[in-house]
Amino acid sequence: MAIFHKHISLLLLQLVLVALVFNKANGSGLKLGFYRKTCPRVEAIVNRATANYIYRAPSLAASLLRLHFHDCFVRGCDGSVLLNSTSNNIAEKDAPPNLSLRGFQVIDAVKAAVEAACPGVVSCTDILALVARDATQLIKGPYWPVPLGRRDGRISIATESRALPSPFANITTLRANFASKGLNVKDLVVLSGAHTIGVAHCSTIETRLYNFTGQGDTDPSLDPKYVPQLKSICFPTDKTTLLGMDPGSSKSFDQDYYKVVLKKRGLFQSDSALLSDKKTSLYVKLYSQSHGFTFFKDFQDSMVKMGKIGVLTGKAGEIRRTCAFVN
Repeated sequence: MAIFHKHISLLLLQLVLVALVFNKANGSGLKLGFYRKTCPRVEAIVNRATANYIYRAPSLAASLLRLHFHDCFVRGCDGSVLLNSTSNNIAEKDAPPNLSLRGFQVIDAVKAAVEAACPGVVSCTDILALVARDATQLIKGPYWPVPLGRRDGRISIATESRALPSPFANITTLRANFASKGLNVKDLVVLSGAHTIGVAHCSTIETRLYNFTGQGDTDPSLDPKYVPQLKSICFPTDKTTLLGMDPGSSKSFDQDYYKVVLKKRGLFQSDSALLSDKKTSLYVKLYSQSHGFTFFKDFQDSMVKMGKIGVLTGKAGEIRRTCAFVN
């Protein structure tokens, strides 16, 4: 009988451990109104502090959305991208794919405002998720509910930023990359739509324009009529010039990005790659014709889904006092 009870106890322990792992993976430890009792005004505080920046510099919205994305794709949504490097560790923010990230000062300012009202209660990771949502809405983009309860990680390693989707990736790599985070083909196309706002450096398309296969040629997936226009803006070895991700509409959150991709004028190879797969190309066509409603609705859903990747909840991690440093 004792052996029977021992087996039952072991089985129950295994089931509990499996449940904990599953909860971490799908974000079921998060909930709307998580801070209702401990910091009831947190969303109003975050929105006001974010607006102070976005009204002065609307272009920061794209940067803050990208910051949230880069956080969630490495170690999950745990605020690891916000940590500074130390004398014995190079953090994610100093990895090559993250050197162009902006908006850290916004997160720090919002965190300070929240700390003044509710010290030691709200995680930097939750603040980042809220700021990304609010910044997007403030430039007339979609609004999505942000379930809260994320906790901050204590580890940030530059080399792990290889997990980020590359602007040079083909569709096979992109699909695998998103699938590894629990995101499907639809999420891939929808979240790529964030390229409707923001800018890119000429250096990210230099190879496409001037030396695609090493023979001084141009990427054939680019509209040949568009190439001279790009070359007039981006010269070889140009590391400083910026150009809009969605020409003529890079400050407006809309579905025009998909029209640009259909015309074979997407800036990145990863944008053009969306047309090289039957499923992804169908979604591109759908969103290009949807008048915004379908794209906005699906973007909301995919952002909620992305915000749950690998979250730390319960007693895991910590609540950082300052976002750039572990406690």
